[in-house]
Amino acid sequence: MTLSQSHPYLSPEQYLETEKSSPIKHEYIQGQIYAMSGASDAHVTITANLLTLLRNHIRGTGCRVYVADMKARIETLNIFYYPDIVVTCDQRDTKFEYFKRYPSLIIEVLSPSTEAFDRGDKFSDYQELETLQEYVKIRQTRQRVDCFRRNSEGRWVLYSYRINQDLELTSINFSCSLAEVYEDVLFSEI
Repeated sequence: MTLSQSHPYLSPEQYLETEKSSPIKHEYIQGQIYAMSGASDAHVTITANLLTLLRNHIRGTGCRVYVADMKARIETLNIFYYPDIVVTCDQRDTKFEYFKRYPSLIIEVLSPSTEAFDRGDKFSDYQELETLQEYVKIRQTRQRVDCFRRNSEGRWVLYSYRINQDLELTSINFSCSLAEVYEDVLFSEI
């Protein structure tokens, strides 16, 4: 993410209106916008694999899955992020066309340039979402998935998945093999 110098401060309403016609996606953090970079082949393949699996799983349940272009709004912090995948099962989200406020599941495919941010500040920010039950971080350089799941006491517990294991997402009663998540991914040396 790179701070966009073309806009000093934007209100959330200005940001949403500007973003509708912007050729570049920007995340919004307390009045500042940050340009997003493109994604690698592995990143896009992993996202597409999961989108297909999740869409087929939740079809007919009332839940909705969104990919890449749907923003997650963290109203308490005045932030909009673009998760790689967001799932909401909350009917209140149907009234928001350009963002979702009540996700139950957020998935980020980690990129080398944003991994530290996704693991740190972004995860901390996502914890403000009261409806969020799971935050999943997927490595694209090897088969490794970290799922942080909110327990009944409100604490986040780490569940790590590695090669030859099944990924479980309890927020939507879903499981699949890591082989399915990483299907067609060509691992390269970074």
